[in-house]
Amino acid sequence: MSIPSPSSPTAASHAAGRTLVVLNPKAGQDDLGTLRRKLGGAFAARAAPFDLVESERSGHATELAREAARAGYRAVCVVGGDGTIAEVATGLVGTGVPLAVVPRGTANQLARNLGIPLGLEAAVEVALNGEPSPIDLGQIDGRAFALVAGAGFDAAVMAGATRERKERWGFAAYIYSALKEALSVAPARFEITADDHRLEVSAVSVMIANGGALFLKYLPVRLPLTPTPLSSWTDGLFDVVIVAPRRFPDWAGVLWSAARRRFAGSDRLIHLHARTVRVVTDPPVPTQVDGDVAGMTPITARVLEGGARVLLPRKPSTGKR
Repeated sequence: MSIPSPSSPTAASHAAGRTLVVLNPKAGQDDLGTLRRKLGGAFAARAAPFDLVESERSGHATELAREAARAGYRAVCVVGGDGTIAEVATGLVGTGVPLAVVPRGTANQLARNLGIPLGLEAAVEVALNGEPSPIDLGQIDGRAFALVAGAGFDAAVMAGATRERKERWGFAAYIYSALKEALSVAPARFEITADDHRLEVSAVSVMIANGGALFLKYLPVRLPLTPTPLSSWTDGLFDVVIVAPRRFPDWAGVLWSAARRRFAGSDRLIHLHARTVRVVTDPPVPTQVDGDVAGMTPITARVLEGGARVLLPRKPSTGKR
Protein backbone atom coordinates (compact mmCIF):
# COMPACT_ATOMS: atom_id res chain seq x y z
CA MET A 1 0.00 0.00 0.00
CA SER A 2 1.21 3.54 -0.80
CA ILE A 3 -0.04 6.80 0.62
CA PRO A 4 -2.00 8.89 -1.89
CA SER A 5 0.00 11.90 -3.05
CA PRO A 6 -0.95 15.00 -1.03
CA SER A 7 -1.49 16.82 -4.34
CA SER A 8 -3.96 14.18 -5.51
CA PRO A 9 -7.65 15.26 -5.43
CA THR A 10 -8.49 11.95 -3.74
CA ALA A 11 -5.86 12.21 -0.98
CA ALA A 12 -7.88 14.23 1.54
CA SER A 13 -11.09 12.28 1.03
CA HIS A 14 -9.25 8.98 1.34
CA ALA A 15 -7.29 9.88 4.49
CA ALA A 16 -10.04 11.68 6.41
CA GLY A 17 -10.80 9.82 9.61
CA ARG A 18 -8.25 7.10 8.84
CA THR A 19 -5.20 6.02 10.81
CA LEU A 20 -1.92 5.39 9.04
CA VAL A 21 -0.19 2.39 10.64
CA VAL A 22 3.59 2.41 10.16
CA LEU A 23 4.98 -1.06 10.80
CA ASN A 24 8.68 -1.71 11.29
CA PRO A 25 9.06 -5.30 10.00
CA LYS A 26 12.41 -5.69 11.80
CA ALA A 27 11.18 -4.70 15.27
CA GLY A 28 10.48 -7.24 17.97
CA GLN A 29 10.18 -10.98 17.55
CA ASP A 30 6.67 -11.35 16.10
CA ASP A 31 5.82 -13.33 12.99
CA LEU A 32 4.95 -10.63 10.46
CA GLY A 33 2.00 -12.42 8.89
CA THR A 34 0.45 -13.09 12.29
CA LEU A 35 1.10 -9.52 13.40
CA ARG A 36 -0.60 -8.06 10.32
CA ARG A 37 -3.65 -10.27 10.86
CA LYS A 38 -3.90 -9.28 14.51
CA LEU A 39 -3.61 -5.59 13.64
CA GLY A 40 -6.25 -5.89 10.94
CA GLY A 41 -8.56 -7.73 13.31
CA ALA A 42 -8.10 -5.17 16.10
CA PHE A 43 -8.94 -2.23 13.82
CA ALA A 44 -11.82 -4.10 12.14
CA ALA A 45 -13.35 -5.03 15.49
CA ARG A 46 -13.58 -1.32 16.25
CA ALA A 47 -14.86 -0.43 12.76
CA ALA A 48 -11.85 1.86 12.39
CA PRO A 49 -10.50 2.53 8.87
CA PHE A 50 -6.74 2.33 8.52
CA ASP A 51 -3.94 1.94 6.01
CA LEU A 52 -0.79 -0.05 6.76
CA VAL A 53 2.67 0.62 5.35
CA GLU A 54 6.03 -0.91 6.23
CA SER A 55 9.19 1.11 6.82
CA GLU A 56 11.91 -0.09 4.47
CA ARG A 57 15.06 1.69 5.60
CA SER A 58 16.45 4.14 8.10
CA GLY A 59 14.55 7.42 7.86
CA HIS A 60 11.68 5.94 5.83
CA ALA A 61 9.25 6.17 8.76
CA THR A 62 9.92 9.93 8.92
CA GLU A 63 9.02 10.28 5.25
CA LEU A 64 5.84 8.23 5.70
CA ALA A 65 4.76 10.34 8.69
CA ARG A 66 5.26 13.59 6.78
CA GLU A 67 3.26 12.26 3.83
CA ALA A 68 0.51 11.12 6.20
CA ALA A 69 0.27 14.57 7.81
CA ARG A 70 0.04 16.27 4.41
CA ALA A 71 -2.57 13.77 3.24
CA GLY A 72 -4.80 14.46 6.26
CA TYR A 73 -4.72 11.25 8.30
CA ARG A 74 -6.25 11.55 11.77
CA ALA A 75 -3.19 9.93 13.42
CA VAL A 76 -0.05 7.96 12.69
CA CYS A 77 0.31 4.72 14.64
CA VAL A 78 3.78 3.23 15.07
CA VAL A 79 4.04 -0.54 15.35
CA GLY A 80 7.63 -0.94 16.41
CA GLY A 81 10.16 0.17 18.98
CA ASP A 82 11.58 3.39 20.35
CA GLY A 83 13.77 4.09 17.31
CA THR A 84 10.82 3.90 14.92
CA ILE A 85 8.76 6.09 17.25
CA ALA A 86 11.53 8.70 17.12
CA GLU A 87 11.53 8.58 13.31
CA VAL A 88 7.76 9.08 13.10
CA ALA A 89 7.86 11.85 15.72
CA THR A 90 10.45 13.61 13.57
CA GLY A 91 8.01 13.60 10.66
CA LEU A 92 5.10 14.86 12.75
CA VAL A 93 6.82 17.81 14.48
CA GLY A 94 4.82 20.97 13.85
CA THR A 95 1.91 19.19 12.13
CA GLY A 96 -0.44 18.69 15.09
CA VAL A 97 -1.15 15.13 13.92
CA PRO A 98 -1.24 12.77 16.93
CA LEU A 99 1.24 9.92 17.34
CA ALA A 100 -0.03 6.53 18.54
CA VAL A 101 2.05 3.54 19.63
CA VAL A 102 1.55 -0.20 19.43
CA PRO A 103 4.74 -1.36 21.18
CA ARG A 104 6.61 -4.07 19.29
CA GLY A 105 10.27 -3.28 19.99
CA THR A 106 12.82 -5.00 22.17
CA ALA A 107 12.66 -2.52 25.05
CA ASN A 108 9.53 -0.38 24.48
CA GLN A 109 10.81 2.19 26.94
CA LEU A 110 8.60 5.09 25.81
CA ALA A 111 5.42 3.02 26.06
CA ARG A 112 6.37 1.79 29.54
CA ASN A 113 7.10 5.32 30.75
CA LEU A 114 3.91 6.84 29.32
CA GLY A 115 1.62 4.02 30.43
CA ILE A 116 0.75 2.85 26.92
CA PRO A 117 -0.38 -0.81 27.10
CA LEU A 118 2.04 -3.41 25.78
CA GLY A 119 -0.75 -5.74 24.63
CA LEU A 120 -1.79 -5.27 21.01
CA GLU A 121 -5.56 -5.05 21.52
CA ALA A 122 -5.29 -2.57 24.39
CA ALA A 123 -2.71 -0.49 22.53
CA VAL A 124 -4.93 -0.27 19.43
CA GLU A 125 -7.80 0.85 21.66
CA VAL A 126 -5.62 3.72 22.93
CA ALA A 127 -4.51 4.51 19.36
CA LEU A 128 -8.14 4.98 18.37
CA ASN A 129 -9.71 6.42 21.51
CA GLY A 130 -6.84 7.79 23.57
CA GLU A 131 -6.32 11.35 24.77
CA PRO A 132 -3.95 13.46 22.61
CA SER A 133 -1.39 14.71 25.13
CA PRO A 134 1.49 17.08 24.35
CA ILE A 135 4.99 16.03 25.34
CA ASP A 136 8.34 17.69 24.79
CA LEU A 137 10.82 16.26 22.31
CA GLY A 138 14.52 16.71 21.85
CA GLN A 139 16.06 17.38 18.47
CA ILE A 140 19.55 16.76 17.07
CA ASP A 141 20.37 17.66 13.46
CA GLY A 142 16.68 17.71 12.58
CA ARG A 143 15.99 14.30 14.17
CA ALA A 144 13.61 14.16 17.12
CA PHE A 145 13.89 11.98 20.20
CA ALA A 146 11.38 11.34 22.95
CA LEU A 147 13.48 9.59 25.60
CA VAL A 148 17.21 10.14 25.56
CA ALA A 149 20.18 10.88 23.35
CA GLY A 150 23.67 10.13 24.44
CA ALA A 151 27.35 10.21 23.64
CA GLY A 152 29.96 7.68 24.68
CA PHE A 153 29.28 4.60 26.77
CA ASP A 154 25.50 4.39 26.24
CA ALA A 155 25.90 4.70 22.45
CA ALA A 156 28.53 1.94 22.49
CA VAL A 157 26.07 -0.23 24.44
CA MET A 158 23.40 0.33 21.79
CA ALA A 159 25.86 -0.56 19.04
CA GLY A 160 26.89 -3.73 20.89
CA ALA A 161 23.26 -4.88 21.26
CA THR A 162 23.16 -6.18 17.70
CA ARG A 163 20.01 -7.26 15.87
CA GLU A 164 21.10 -10.89 16.19
CA ARG A 165 21.59 -10.62 19.95
CA LYS A 166 18.30 -8.78 20.47
CA GLU A 167 16.41 -11.43 18.49
CA ARG A 168 18.04 -14.17 20.56
CA TRP A 169 18.11 -12.60 24.04
CA GLY A 170 15.65 -9.68 23.98
CA PHE A 171 16.48 -6.91 26.45
CA ALA A 172 19.24 -9.07 27.96
CA ALA A 173 21.28 -8.11 24.88
CA TYR A 174 21.55 -4.58 26.29
CA ILE A 175 22.60 -5.86 29.71
CA TYR A 176 25.29 -8.06 28.15
CA SER A 177 26.56 -5.19 26.03
CA ALA A 178 26.61 -2.81 29.03
CA LEU A 179 28.65 -5.21 31.15
CA LYS A 180 31.08 -5.83 28.30
CA GLU A 181 31.55 -2.10 27.60
CA ALA A 182 31.94 -1.24 31.29
CA LEU A 183 35.00 -3.53 31.48
CA SER A 184 36.81 -1.82 28.64
CA VAL A 185 35.44 1.72 28.26
CA ALA A 186 38.06 4.49 28.24
CA PRO A 187 37.22 8.02 29.40
CA ALA A 188 37.27 10.88 26.90
CA ARG A 189 37.57 14.60 27.48
CA PHE A 190 34.03 16.01 27.33
CA GLU A 191 33.27 19.68 26.85
CA ILE A 192 29.58 20.22 27.67
CA THR A 193 27.78 23.52 27.17
CA ALA A 194 24.36 23.44 28.85
CA ASP A 195 22.68 26.77 28.05
CA ASP A 196 25.17 29.27 29.52
CA HIS A 197 26.95 26.73 31.75
CA ARG A 198 30.21 25.25 30.38
CA LEU A 199 31.90 22.22 31.90
CA GLU A 200 35.00 20.22 30.98
CA VAL A 201 35.31 16.76 32.51
CA SER A 202 36.89 13.37 31.90
CA ALA A 203 33.87 11.08 31.49
CA VAL A 204 32.60 7.99 29.72
CA SER A 205 29.10 9.17 28.83
CA VAL A 206 26.77 12.13 28.63
CA MET A 207 23.02 11.47 28.50
CA ILE A 208 20.60 14.16 27.34
CA ALA A 209 17.27 12.97 28.66
CA ASN A 210 13.78 14.21 27.95
CA GLY A 211 12.51 12.16 30.90
CA GLY A 212 11.72 8.66 32.03
CA ALA A 213 13.23 5.56 33.55
CA LEU A 214 14.87 2.46 32.15
CA PHE A 215 12.74 -0.59 32.90
CA LEU A 216 14.70 -3.84 33.18
CA LYS A 217 11.85 -6.15 32.25
CA TYR A 218 13.91 -9.35 32.13
CA LEU A 219 14.66 -9.28 35.84
CA PRO A 220 12.33 -11.06 38.32
CA VAL A 221 10.87 -7.65 39.17
CA ARG A 222 10.14 -4.68 36.93
CA LEU A 223 12.97 -2.49 38.14
CA PRO A 224 13.12 1.15 37.06
CA LEU A 225 16.73 2.29 36.83
CA THR A 226 16.58 6.06 36.74
CA PRO A 227 19.28 7.61 34.54
CA THR A 228 17.78 11.03 35.30
CA PRO A 229 15.89 12.60 38.23
CA LEU A 230 12.63 11.93 36.35
CA SER A 231 11.90 15.40 35.06
CA SER A 232 8.52 16.26 33.59
CA TRP A 233 7.71 15.43 29.98
CA THR A 234 6.39 18.99 29.65
CA ASP A 235 8.86 21.18 31.56
CA GLY A 236 10.77 22.44 28.51
CA LEU A 237 14.09 21.19 29.93
CA PHE A 238 16.54 18.36 29.42
CA ASP A 239 18.12 16.44 32.26
CA VAL A 240 21.81 16.23 31.39
CA VAL A 241 23.60 13.44 33.23
CA ILE A 242 27.38 13.10 33.02
CA VAL A 243 28.73 9.67 33.97
CA ALA A 244 32.35 9.95 35.12
CA PRO A 245 33.62 6.84 36.95
CA ARG A 246 37.39 6.91 37.39
CA ARG A 247 37.80 3.15 37.69
CA PHE A 248 35.65 0.05 37.29
CA PRO A 249 34.59 -0.20 41.00
CA ASP A 250 33.08 3.32 40.68
CA TRP A 251 30.32 1.83 38.48
CA ALA A 252 28.67 0.31 41.53
CA GLY A 253 28.32 3.74 43.10
CA VAL A 254 27.04 5.26 39.84
CA LEU A 255 24.33 2.59 39.49
CA TRP A 256 23.40 2.81 43.17
CA SER A 257 23.02 6.60 42.96
CA ALA A 258 20.90 6.29 39.80
CA ALA A 259 18.66 3.63 41.36
CA ARG A 260 18.10 5.85 44.43
CA ARG A 261 17.73 9.02 42.31
CA ARG A 262 20.61 10.65 44.19
CA PHE A 263 22.45 13.07 41.93
CA ALA A 264 23.69 15.80 44.26
CA GLY A 265 27.20 16.09 45.62
CA SER A 266 28.85 13.52 43.36
CA ASP A 267 31.68 14.05 40.88
CA ARG A 268 30.98 10.62 39.37
CA LEU A 269 27.36 11.36 38.39
CA ILE A 270 26.81 15.02 37.54
CA HIS A 271 23.38 16.45 36.78
CA LEU A 272 22.40 19.64 34.95
CA HIS A 273 19.21 21.17 33.51
CA ALA A 274 19.21 22.93 30.15
CA ARG A 275 17.18 23.76 27.07
CA THR A 276 20.13 23.51 24.66
CA VAL A 277 23.11 21.19 25.08
CA ARG A 278 26.28 20.93 23.00
CA VAL A 279 28.69 18.02 23.50
CA VAL A 280 32.23 18.05 22.08
CA THR A 281 34.73 15.28 22.90
CA ASP A 282 38.37 14.46 22.40
CA PRO A 283 38.60 11.92 20.87
CA PRO A 284 35.20 11.75 19.08
CA VAL A 285 32.84 9.15 20.58
CA PRO A 286 29.73 7.42 19.19
CA THR A 287 26.26 8.89 19.73
CA GLN A 288 22.75 7.44 19.92
CA VAL A 289 19.22 8.81 19.62
CA ASP A 290 16.47 6.84 21.35
CA GLY A 291 18.47 3.64 21.03
CA ASP A 292 19.61 4.06 17.42
CA VAL A 293 23.30 4.64 16.72
CA ALA A 294 23.56 8.12 15.20
CA GLY A 295 27.14 8.95 14.26
CA MET A 296 29.89 10.63 16.29
CA THR A 297 30.38 13.75 18.40
CA PRO A 298 30.06 16.71 18.34
CA ILE A 299 26.29 17.02 18.78
CA THR A 300 23.90 19.83 19.70
CA ALA A 301 20.47 19.06 21.17
CA ARG A 302 17.60 21.44 21.77
CA VAL A 303 14.20 21.05 23.39
CA LEU A 304 11.05 21.21 21.28
CA GLU A 305 8.36 22.17 23.79
CA GLY A 306 5.15 20.28 23.08
CA GLY A 307 6.83 18.83 20.00
CA ALA A 308 4.56 15.79 19.82
CA ARG A 309 0.95 14.95 20.65
CA VAL A 310 0.87 11.35 21.84
CA LEU A 311 -2.34 9.35 22.22
CA LEU A 312 -2.37 8.14 25.84
CA PRO A 313 -4.88 6.14 27.89
CA ARG A 314 -7.73 8.30 29.08
CA LYS A 315 -7.85 8.89 32.80
CA PRO A 316 -10.93 7.40 34.48
CA SER A 317 -13.62 9.87 35.39
CA THR A 318 -13.81 10.73 39.10
CA GLY A 319 -17.56 11.21 38.87
CA LYS A 320 -17.27 14.64 40.54
CA ARG A 321 -19.09 17.66 39.15
